[in-house]
Amino acid sequence: MTNRRDFLKKAGKYSAAYGAIGITPSLFYGCSGAAKKEEAAEQQAEEAVVKELFFKISLAQWSLHRALKGGQLDNLDFVAKAKNDFGISAVEYVNQFFGDKAKDEAYLQEMKKRADDHGVSNLLIMIDGEGNLGGTSDKERTQAVENHYKWIEAAKFLGCHSIRVNAAGRGTAEDVKLAAIDGLGKLSEFGAQHEINVIVENHGGYSSDGSWLSDVMKQVNNPRCGTLPDFGNFCVKYGDGGCAEEYDRYKGMEELMPFAKGVSAKSHDFDDAGNEIHSDYSRMLKIVKDAGYRGYIGIEYEGGKIGEEEGIMATKKLLEKVGATLS
Repeated sequence: MTNRRDFLKKAGKYSAAYGAIGITPSLFYGCSGAAKKEEAAEQQAEEAVVKELFFKISLAQWSLHRALKGGQLDNLDFVAKAKNDFGISAVEYVNQFFGDKAKDEAYLQEMKKRADDHGVSNLLIMIDGEGNLGGTSDKERTQAVENHYKWIEAAKFLGCHSIRVNAAGRGTAEDVKLAAIDGLGKLSEFGAQHEINVIVENHGGYSSDGSWLSDVMKQVNNPRCGTLPDFGNFCVKYGDGGCAEEYDRYKGMEELMPFAKGVSAKSHDFDDAGNEIHSDYSRMLKIVKDAGYRGYIGIEYEGGKIGEEEGIMATKKLLEKVGATLS
């Protein structure tokens, strides 16, 4: 329960929000010991601030991958959990959690119905395991492109705006770049036929080099092809102990944001003040805002020191806190 002293300290911070929702601080100063009213008013003020954020918050399904893989959560129940447990009304799916259902219309219809019933928007499907769109073998790349067709159709059925893909391949940076330009270009043409975007995440290897991926985007030059910049996925070379070489994440974000059709707020660990210790969220969100982006930012918690649910809420709270200062 918030005490009166704490509430009065926060009153100045939320004064603009009080006016926005028709509440005046004097209304509370005359209430003797009305702790519940104070708490309710503070909550309303905080909600008003959140509504003024320059972005909207979504939940990436990967944040709950342990629960999903462990059988504690079913894919069909994901939207209800996002809405009821976290107060989030937009979701980003991962194909591996319903990998054999891409063409199962009855299953997709149930997914869509549950989202509609809970007032949740389906934003995108993250696609893995369907081949290398930057494969240097023409046969391999063509097969990978075709493997993604069913997911574009599923995304269209669910009401998503995009599928997230990977620009992966084996070979030199230049060879894979040329192959990715071809593979992404062809897939984006198919996406355009269904009004679905094909967006690439910085997801390791060459794709985590911001200059490399931004050049791929420029050369594909298709309005249906874009990026999904991730705050934390900038490892360009892995070693036995983890990441052996990392691209500057802030430089990378600046390079990828001009093509962004989504943004992923990666989080792992937090300090005592609630800040993510690997990425400066103030700096990241300023880059996002300065790029003119006003869409969804997806929470993607991957840490292990606290539980998945705690990690999601910690990330949400941090986004709201930092976002309020920038908005």
